[in-house]
Amino acid sequence: MSQFDLPKRFLHWYAVFVAASVLVLICSGGLVTSQDAGMAVPDWPNSFGYNMFLFPISRWVGGVFFEHTHRLIASGVGLLTVVLCVLTLIVENRVWVKWLAGIAVLAVIIQGILGGLRVTEHNAILGLFHGCLAQGFFCLVATIALVTSRFWRQIDPAANQREIHTLRFWTFTVTAMLFVQLLLGASMRHTHTGLAIPDFPTVYGGFFPPIDAASVARINAARAATQAAPPVTAGLISLQYVHRLWAVLIVVCLVSVATSILRSREIPGPARLAAGVWVALVVVQFLLGAWTIWSNKAADIATSHVFVGALTFMIGVLLSIVLSAMLFPAQRGNVAVTLRKEGARA
Repeated sequence: MSQFDLPKRFLHWYAVFVAASVLVLICSGGLVTSQDAGMAVPDWPNSFGYNMFLFPISRWVGGVFFEHTHRLIASGVGLLTVVLCVLTLIVENRVWVKWLAGIAVLAVIIQGILGGLRVTEHNAILGLFHGCLAQGFFCLVATIALVTSRFWRQIDPAANQREIHTLRFWTFTVTAMLFVQLLLGASMRHTHTGLAIPDFPTVYGGFFPPIDAASVARINAARAATQAAPPVTAGLISLQYVHRLWAVLIVVCLVSVATSILRSREIPGPARLAAGVWVALVVVQFLLGAWTIWSNKAADIATSHVFVGALTFMIGVLLSIVLSAMLFPAQRGNVAVTLRKEGARA
């Protein structure tokens, strides 16, 4: 039987489809937060007492539209994930891939429960965990799509192990930095205090955040007079300042690592292409972050920022996995590599 016959091809492309649906779900969640619609539907799992799937369309207005459609999309993603797990159990012969699919089902269940508890418990911290788990779940499903692909089966072990080991270390480091940035961004969104620093690239006209008590008092007085915005604290101003500095550091480090990947002849072509896309995405992401500030957090721009951030993090995760596969081909279950080795011995 072919190593990549029709059932395996179908499983791979179905996993790609599920990953794309998770990305849509993340964007939907971004819109909910950007529109301050997280509590527009006050009950769960019902919607204003109705069964979620029988809630009248005529009442899908304002913030209710964003929150209710987010719930429906989430339900659809949950169903798609269960089907993915079943297909994986039927088609795949690698036990660890089956485990990944099972973990994906568990993750989507926990994700749904966290989303519901965010509503019933009125707890913004649960919303923060809900948003971060969504990013991890997206990467998990994308990983399933990667390891069920033809490309995965054709990855050769690295001839220059030292170079690949170094590239993997720095790729993993940058990816971890991206996750920290996602945490910072999610913390900013879920505080619902608007822009604690309203200008960019300056910070209240300077380069360092004014976080002394007198300055914060003046800032809050101005916000109340001109924006009718909620008050900020020194902590929130510092959080957004760190988010900006961390973004600059990420851009520098990511471009450096991706350039090294692009220059390496050891790395397979699709992975080098992904590194090029990685650079483009981080530049777009940085510009979207600036545009979010200049547009006073316009919902479409802020959601695009979430969308590109999720893609940037996902590519970092997949590149880290590909580089690991080049170092440890036996652990990834690459039958083709094993057969080539046996042929060489013969």
